Formats: sequence, structure tokens, C-alpha cells
Amino acid sequence: MIAISVDDILAEIPPHSPDHRVLSLCFVDPYDIGIKFETLRSLSKKYLDFLVLLALYMDANRNIDNYVKDEVVKIDEFLGSKSWRERWKGRHLEGVLFPQFLAEEFSNSMETLEYQPQPFYKMKPVTIPEMNVRLYVLALFSRHARAYDFWDQVLKYSTPQREFNFEGTVGE
Repeated sequence: MIAISVDDILAEIPPHSPDHRVLSLCFVDPYDIGIKFETLRSLSKKYLDFLVLLALYMDANRNIDNYVKDEVVKIDEFLGSKSWRERWKGRHLEGVLFPQFLAEEFSNSMETLEYQPQPFYKMKPVTIPEMNVRLYVLALFSRHARAYDFWDQVLKYSTPQREFNFEGTVGE
């Protein structure tokens, strides 16, 4: 396995100038909420939009009892903030579920990097359709409103993922 650093990635993105506009898209696809916000902060030094798969249901919601402990820093690193626990207490009392709270907090963290706010209802849920079980939400973060025009079209015309049919595949 080849290790690639943030600096290696940034070095591959051409420089932006008034005569040479550059926009890159970073697809963040972790297997849990182990995204380190500081990594996104470093990447955001370039003109970069993010499409982020947030494992808010399959990880955060399942492990809430562990993640809210003061000594556990996984969500601190995910949000780039240690002050979220107090806000969670208030939002929990209001009836907000943990995945929605984390999505909103993540969006707020992205706003600190000058990305436009992404409300929870504009994030695309990824589910197991047969069971109606949510696993993730897919969220776009951009500094330009035009990206959200495209995102709205994606949401408008997207369909649930279809099952893969492996019957009769090559090699049987």
C-alpha cells in the first residue's frame, strides 16, 4: 500500500489564478466517522469542493454511548471541536437525534472554512431500501452557490440504489 499525504494531494492540484481557474472535487468515503477535520482544513487551502459520506447512522448512532464520554476524542476530531458535548445536551433535550446533530455540527465546522451551510434536509440519505435502515448521509460542501444548484438537481432526480444481481455473472 502506498501512503499518500495531504501535501502530496495538494501538490497535484494546479495553482489557481485569475487567468487559470481550478476547481477540484474531493470524495471523502470513510468506513466510519473517523474523518479528521484537520485533514479537511488542510485540503481546503485549495479551491476544493467536498462530497462527504458521513457514517452518522451505522457508526455514530450505534456508538453514541461511547462517543459522548469525555475521554473519547473521535467526535472531537471529526468536528474539529471539543465543545460539542454541551450543545448536544441541549439539542438532545429538544428531541434532535444524534445523527442529525452531528450532521449540523459538521456543516457548521465546514462553514468555519468558508463553505456554504448545508442543512440536514439537503443531505442525501443512504439506506438499505428493503429494511428502510439509514446507514449514511451524503453531503456536498462548496464555497460557491452554483454547486448547490447542481446538487439540488442530483437530489431531485436521484433514485434509491438498486440491488446488484450477481446471478449468471461471468465465471459461473
